[in-house]
Amino acid sequence: MPLQYLRRLVRPSFLRQTPIAPSRSTRPSVVPLAPRSTPSFPIRTFSASAPRPKCTLNQLLRQGRHGTRQMKLRSPALANRPEMKGVCLKVGTTKPKKPNSGERKIARVRLSSGKVVTAYIPGEGHNVQQHSVVMVRGGRAQDCPGVKYHLVRGALDLGGVGNRITSRSKYGTKKPKAAAA
Repeated sequence: MPLQYLRRLVRPSFLRQTPIAPSRSTRPSVVPLAPRSTPSFPIRTFSASAPRPKCTLNQLLRQGRHGTRQMKLRSPALANRPEMKGVCLKVGTTKPKKPNSGERKIARVRLSSGKVVTAYIPGEGHNVQQHSVVMVRGGRAQDCPGVKYHLVRGALDLGGVGNRITSRSKYGTKKPKAAAA
């Protein structure tokens, strides 16, 4: 009897259980409940995040552990740079994917690293032509397949959008002068 009582005290699952209320009987309880004290060993806390999948010993012996793959870069030609300089090889238009229609302005650009990429020219109108020096940033054109880069308006040879009122910083346009009253 005392040995079982000691085992229950040491067992962590017993510590987490709530004490059972005494049953309603006419006879008083013979053994009083022991007061709960904090255990001397640490109880492991579990996080709310998703648990890692467990594997068996046989699976480990057969296959070993595999590391997680590195995420693929969205704009691989920039090589973890915010932007790169390049020279335009060709300027043209392309048609967008199925539900959309129109003409999207694109440019083939040879970057300073030597790689050739297709970049989207944002905004209305542009002054880019062959041999123009432009700044290329990441960011795909959603409805143009294979276009993973944008040209930066208002940088180097590519001018800003004229008469732009909203979102001017994206299109390289200065704040218009206030009209003289």
